[in-house]
Amino acid sequence: MLAMLQKEWMELVRSGRLFSLVVLFTVFGVMNPGIAKLTPWLMEMMAEEMAASGMVITSVEVDALTSWTQFFKNIPMALLAFVVLWGGSLVGELQSGTLTLIVTKGLQRWKIFTAKLSLSILTWTAGIWYCYGITYGYNAYYWDNGIAGGIAEATAAWWLFGLWVIAVMYLFSVIAGTATGAYLGTGMTIAVSYLAGLIPKAADYCPTALTGGMAFVNADSGIEAATCIITVVTLLAAVIIAIPVFNRKQI
Repeated sequence: MLAMLQKEWMELVRSGRLFSLVVLFTVFGVMNPGIAKLTPWLMEMMAEEMAASGMVITSVEVDALTSWTQFFKNIPMALLAFVVLWGGSLVGELQSGTLTLIVTKGLQRWKIFTAKLSLSILTWTAGIWYCYGITYGYNAYYWDNGIAGGIAEATAAWWLFGLWVIAVMYLFSVIAGTATGAYLGTGMTIAVSYLAGLIPKAADYCPTALTGGMAFVNADSGIEAATCIITVVTLLAAVIIAIPVFNRKQI
């Protein structure tokens, strides 16, 4: 298991995915306060053009909430990029046959699956909280994070949703055996959860309810315990189903 984790880590570094992820989360972390700081200047630049059209732009004030709004707008893009970078990890080895030698040497398949899943979870965890830390630091320097209550809880909700997406991605990776199938299966599952969430009585039981972001920060709504429980249960179910499927997969 440790040898497999070491192999996955070396592959993550040598393939350039780790560097890409560091750049990705750094850019998003800096972009959030950056856009907030530039907003008044951009609006001032547009004021004359808008005035010619009969529209008057009043002065725009920005604060930490403006930056955190950008943060929660950018997390979906960060998660999408993360899934794209990780989606072909398992299926790539299945298609190339690089796991054959490892399996014939006696390494159990569930350890291969668990090593890949564990490293992707650790990477997502480090990435989202690294991005959070950058945004928090800049916001503390320029403004006051005290006006934004519940930002850690809202970020934790997105972190849990990301874990759910990763588990679903790995499930469809072993079922479909192709990166395209993994992406489509994951996307369809998220879409079903989102559509089900539009039904008032089912909203609290859909993992996509964890993506409330600023709604949690502004206390317009709270993170329901039922949502977290359902997300964790379905996440574990996806992993439990994926392992025996992977054990029977032709390598």
